[in-house]
Amino acid sequence: MKTRTVRRKALVPHTVDGETELVLDEYDVEVPLPPRDWDSLVRRGITVLACVLVTVSLIWTTASIGDLLSLAVIAAVAYGAGVAFDAAWILCMAVEWLLRYDPDRAALPRRAGHMALLVSMAAVYAHGQLTGEWVVGAAGAAVSLLAKGGWTIAMRAHARPLDPRTAQWVAKRRAAVDGKLAMIPVRRELVRGEALVEAERQARTAESGGSADPDRPEESADRPDPSGAGGGRRSLTTKDAVRIVWDRGIRETDPAVREIAKLVGRPVSPDTVDRYLRELRAA
Repeated sequence: MKTRTVRRKALVPHTVDGETELVLDEYDVEVPLPPRDWDSLVRRGITVLACVLVTVSLIWTTASIGDLLSLAVIAAVAYGAGVAFDAAWILCMAVEWLLRYDPDRAALPRRAGHMALLVSMAAVYAHGQLTGEWVVGAAGAAVSLLAKGGWTIAMRAHARPLDPRTAQWVAKRRAAVDGKLAMIPVRRELVRGEALVEAERQARTAESGGSADPDRPEESADRPDPSGAGGGRRSLTTKDAVRIVWDRGIRETDPAVREIAKLVGRPVSPDTVDRYLRELRAA
């Protein structure tokens, strides 16, 4: 069995003049080498060859189609546009790889990749026909076909097929996680919207000559609503509500804003809530 030398370190007791201390000692050990993973090496080689084919195809297609388009526009623009032909199906194959565990979503980029490949091959062949070398055009078009075929085979070598039940399980778990991720920007948008509504209310209150103090509701705390509507929420200031949610153990601004809005019965300014929370943290 083949082995390799590994240097390791350990704390060992060392005594000098009757005083013992733990010191770091280095020593070598022989550990067995695992057998060579030929499958992994072959898979890695397939991936490298597929990348080489894609690179060659991209260069050839860009040169061929760029020369074709340069008949109508300047060379810099023509060759820049030539990159798009092969880059389109390469992009579709990358998306197909990312969606390999979701066959329904991967079907669209797969079909789009085939269409982009046909367009690229047709443009390369048209360049050959225009120059009077249809054989060169056909061979050049085959370069893109070989590159896509090679990358498709490489993707199959890396694929991990799922049985129908496992695929459904993965789809449900992904849907649950995607729903949580989607709610993050939605909640941020709602908080920003509530802040804008509160800012608009304060601005209109100030224009009409009323109190623009964001710490107090529109109705005075000392003079509750004579109609008795709204219970005691209208008499609660933002500062008092911040103290209540603080006592409940809420320390973050976003959840505090939501709880305070429920307590006072109106939208509150996140900046005001954050300022009071900072004061409580400092205290």
